[in-house]
Amino acid sequence: MSINLVKKGSLAFALLATSFLATGQQKHARYVQKLTGTDLEFSMEAIPGGEFAMGSAKSAKQDEKPVHKVKISPFWMSTFEVTWNLYEPFVYKDLEVTKTTDGKVSDKVDAVTRPTKPYLDMTFGMGKEGHPALAMTHYNAIQFCKWLYVRTGVFYRLPTEAEWEYACRAGSTSEYYFGEDATKLNDYAWFSENSNGQTSVVGKKKPNAWGLYDMLGNVAEWTFDQYKEDFYKQFEGKVADNPVSVPTSLYPHSVRGGSFESKPADLRSASRLASDPFWKQLDPQIPKSNWWFPEAPFVGLRLVRPAKAPSHEEIMAYYDKAPIKDF
Repeated sequence: MSINLVKKGSLAFALLATSFLATGQQKHARYVQKLTGTDLEFSMEAIPGGEFAMGSAKSAKQDEKPVHKVKISPFWMSTFEVTWNLYEPFVYKDLEVTKTTDGKVSDKVDAVTRPTKPYLDMTFGMGKEGHPALAMTHYNAIQFCKWLYVRTGVFYRLPTEAEWEYACRAGSTSEYYFGEDATKLNDYAWFSENSNGQTSVVGKKKPNAWGLYDMLGNVAEWTFDQYKEDFYKQFEGKVADNPVSVPTSLYPHSVRGGSFESKPADLRSASRLASDPFWKQLDPQIPKSNWWFPEAPFVGLRLVRPAKAPSHEEIMAYYDKAPIKDF
């Protein structure tokens, strides 16, 4: 039995679940996305469609159960976590201007809402060149994707939680995508035992079988989904077709992959983390910022592009959700 979460009249469901190759669209293969008029670029790996077993039967954590079959349509995922090199021009218009060949930013790009300038160093002294961007809110991450869309004409978004785990596993069924032996983590991830308490330049460890680097550790990565501890229960004995827990509230959202602070158990492919209001505890603003998590220097993002582009109207419906005020 197949469960398809696309509902009539729901642009969010249609947008996130539609990912089949379209006639005449770009071949589903690895490519490098360049931002015209700048020296900025990033690479995208082609992730094939397929089915996999989501969750972990070995874990004691109930939010990873039951293990259930999931069908995923093809998509692209960024080779690396988004770095400050690409993210910072979105944050600061003056910096973006310096990155352009003619010293100008088009009106369309300039119309994209930018984050408020953070009141502290959001690198937390851990490094900027080649290091993952971090501590942005879920809303901030989606607006960055919108900035990329206006700059490139290509729809980029956050992965669904199911897409993230599928891409991380890369065909594996073990607790880690390289096997069951956690002692091998040093070859694949920056985590509590080797990170010295900070992020590292992306791409310095071994990739998974689909060419994705730092899926485990370095920074944890936003997914689009609302975090629900019992979300998997509805799929027991069924096949979930491109499932997504559409977010309707500010907390919590699902974060995946663990970070430079994480212990080995939290770096497993099935491990889930939920965002928390504590991540803004020291924010002095009232209401608290829509844009930054000063207490979460361990959260970043990775990009996804569906193999079939939604309509412009569907794309803008995804990007143009008003931020939910924090408390």
